[in-house]
Amino acid sequence: MRNANTSIAIIGLAAIVSCGPGNAFESGYIGWQQKAGLTLGGGSAGVPPPGLYTFDQFTTYQAKIVGPGAPNVGGAQTSAHAAGESTGLLWVPGWQFLGATYDAVIVQPFMMSDVGNPINKNPSGMHNTYVVPAELGWKLGNSGFFVKAGLGVYVPTGDIAGPTGLSSIGSPWYTIQPELVVSYLKDGWNLTANLFREINTRNTITGYTSGNIMHAEFTATKRIEKWTFGPVAYYIGQVTDDKSSAFYHGAINVNRYNIWAAGPLVGSDFGPVALTVYGLKEFSATASGGTPRVPGGSDSASITKGFSVFANFSYRLWAPDAPSAPSTKPLFTK
Repeated sequence: MRNANTSIAIIGLAAIVSCGPGNAFESGYIGWQQKAGLTLGGGSAGVPPPGLYTFDQFTTYQAKIVGPGAPNVGGAQTSAHAAGESTGLLWVPGWQFLGATYDAVIVQPFMMSDVGNPINKNPSGMHNTYVVPAELGWKLGNSGFFVKAGLGVYVPTGDIAGPTGLSSIGSPWYTIQPELVVSYLKDGWNLTANLFREINTRNTITGYTSGNIMHAEFTATKRIEKWTFGPVAYYIGQVTDDKSSAFYHGAINVNRYNIWAAGPLVGSDFGPVALTVYGLKEFSATASGGTPRVPGGSDSASITKGFSVFANFSYRLWAPDAPSAPSTKPLFTK
């Protein structure tokens, strides 16, 4: 399943890094639902054979808050850490539509995070459920190229608390996520570009709407016998402004950020179970355009910069019965 896996949009975990209203979007929200890099564990535009698959992904993120508005105590950068586990199901019924193979995904993540002094937050619990009711994957003849398009949604089923709904792990809004994946899968190569966008609805408590987020994730791996290895990389950035509400008296945070990361991946096929481990270091993380804390004050924009380590297990739970061999006996006998 590793090399022909669906582009599983496993819900991420994000350190809660905001310092207060007007910094890092709404207080308590970093600005994205999905931790960048989560689809890199062997995912591609290919679709595995019919069956029901499951996957478990473990993630840890170690970072510092950077940017012109980054908080610090005594000149020391504020730390941000997160760890989580996501369990999901991938269903491939074998249906064909418009020449494409259909599949569907559902994922439930749990996470914990902590942010150091002077913010001192450490929420933990269940994050929003991610549902992909439909993905369609096309195989382009014998060229080795595959294309997949899908539409997913984060449902606000996570732990929601506080006056803005952002004091815990969940977020009180829906996030629509369209995706486009292009892969070259031939001779053991997996060359994949996965592009997807987070489109947020308004916070049902405050009415504030966080801006759209663009993800671009890249895989360039080679399989030799049971081993897979190669580089992976990602970009994530905000591409539209937030929209304020009466709850914030029309104040809007125009903080923008851009993050780039890269690192190695190694995987192995143990027969019924495939394991992939990879790590990425964010070598560039910039933030700008934040709301001044006071009139005439300095830019309050900030974002995290660090490294992530991922481990992904995947295996097939169920497969349809193989068709029976044709009988060699006559259909009718005396």
